[in-house]
Amino acid sequence: MIEPAWLTETRAAYDTVAVDYARLIPEVLEGPLDRGMLAAFAELVGPGRPVLEVGCGTGRITAHLHGLGLDIAGVDLSPGMIEVARRSYPELRFEIGSMTDLAAPDGALAGLVAWYSIIHLPPALLPGVFAGFHRVLAPGGHLLVAVKAGDQRIRLREAYGHRVEYDVYWLPPEQLAVQLTAAGFTVHATLVRQAEVLDRGPQAFLLATRPADAGEQR
Repeated sequence: MIEPAWLTETRAAYDTVAVDYARLIPEVLEGPLDRGMLAAFAELVGPGRPVLEVGCGTGRITAHLHGLGLDIAGVDLSPGMIEVARRSYPELRFEIGSMTDLAAPDGALAGLVAWYSIIHLPPALLPGVFAGFHRVLAPGGHLLVAVKAGDQRIRLREAYGHRVEYDVYWLPPEQLAVQLTAAGFTVHATLVRQAEVLDRGPQAFLLATRPADAGEQR
């Protein structure tokens, strides 16, 4: 089976920039609203229940959420990024994998985070990816998605001091909410904030839940 070009390009780009990405963005630089969404997600999920970050990169958000008490692991398409994550946070679990083909069993997770990772997928793939997120979350499980808010595709040819070739999609949060609802989620909160120091435009965050089965509702 021939691998799609977007996947090959994205993996190659992040393999190329992994070390310098970790050097230039060594820890959570997010502002108070971003950290607030991460904190809300952590509180909703609660400690001791399995959580996965898809597209974890160098592991900085995984580590931040671990510091908030979550039992969290990370998965990323890029072996280079996973190598950096394992070296930086040896106490955490990181695996190579793709959000388009999650290895987690059905209903295995209490929480799932996609922090600026769906922005590299062609938008036509998002409904299928959201269906996969729904599959691996247990009833009552929580989802946090972060994206660049807009409606455009940008072809990057340079990043973190390297020549690369891959796409970044700015996504409309209202459309994402519709797609998440269609995949079976209940969207509880959507936050859109204006650009801050390192941003090139508005950013959006969506908190959603896979509803509990009827027999589990009170």
